[in-house]
Amino acid sequence: MNIVSKNTVAASLAMLLSTSAAMAQKVEFNKKDSEKKVEVLVDGKLFTNYFYPGEEVLKKAVLYPVYSPQGTIVTRGWPLDPRPGERVDHPHHVGVWLNYEDVNGNDYWNNSDAVDHAKRAYGTIRHTGIKSMKAGKGKGELVVTADWVDKDGKLTLQEVSTYTFSGSGNQRIMDRSTKLTAVNGDVALPDIKDGMFAIRVARELELPSTKPEIFTDASGIATKVPSLNNEGITGNYRNSEGVEGEEVWGKRAVWCNLTGKIKDEKISVAIIDHPKNVGYPAYFHARGYGLFAINPLGQKQLSGGKETLNYSLKNGQSTTFRYRMVVASEHLSDEALNSEAAKFAKTK
Repeated sequence: MNIVSKNTVAASLAMLLSTSAAMAQKVEFNKKDSEKKVEVLVDGKLFTNYFYPGEEVLKKAVLYPVYSPQGTIVTRGWPLDPRPGERVDHPHHVGVWLNYEDVNGNDYWNNSDAVDHAKRAYGTIRHTGIKSMKAGKGKGELVVTADWVDKDGKLTLQEVSTYTFSGSGNQRIMDRSTKLTAVNGDVALPDIKDGMFAIRVARELELPSTKPEIFTDASGIATKVPSLNNEGITGNYRNSEGVEGEEVWGKRAVWCNLTGKIKDEKISVAIIDHPKNVGYPAYFHARGYGLFAINPLGQKQLSGGKETLNYSLKNGQSTTFRYRMVVASEHLSDEALNSEAAKFAKTK
């Protein structure tokens, strides 16, 4: 082998090792019982916290806040950590979460101390434990449990959620696999708008607001969402079918990507559906004011009455919902997300 060939091989090997190292970022967990959270660190940097403060603060556990690979917070701060210029609507939109608006007549989505509990039945998702934490190079796994209880405290669904975190280069990935099991009888999850896997994003990642809106829930409770100053507001949605802007709402897609900038940093937040999920590919419940959600069960609401799915579980029956969220310090291309969706589809 001549010197040029040796140099070429050495350079190729170095590049391969460098790429491998970049792809195999270490994931670590730091459990802080007194603060009721588990820190998730990727490549030594905080990605998010699994936060379970109790129902006096939140009616569910969430991932909060969520950081980009460059350390920028991509989730809204209000109501936990208000920041200047943020919207102050929908106090139940905190971080990243999974729940549903109607489970045996109880609303798990809209529950907060800001609503009148005498007017509607609201359910609570109680964190019950951390089953395991497995740190590692390449990925880390956190398994947690929760009880879905109705307005009377009766257990309806038992939850086991597995979070798998990973990172490479300018990307961070969180997979959530949530197994729900019906206990204490059959469980009805009728077709309704608000669900299921969601993030509430920072003001800069919202779509520019052109007019004030009023959003009404299933009980007729209205929330005013005002038109605000659009300076520095840069968000735009694009889905796997090429649909953009607010038009992604009520459209089926394998993935949907929210791009924008916070200061000088380009950011993408993408949600990817899994082919084993009920209703795949699901409808996206993505709003310009910062709610970015995917709802596999609200088909009548999101299709404008063209389809209906009134999902239910028999006593003892289980179903699993699987979603991938990608947070990147770059604007992800359609090709990159198609590749990511293909990889995610191969997971269990």
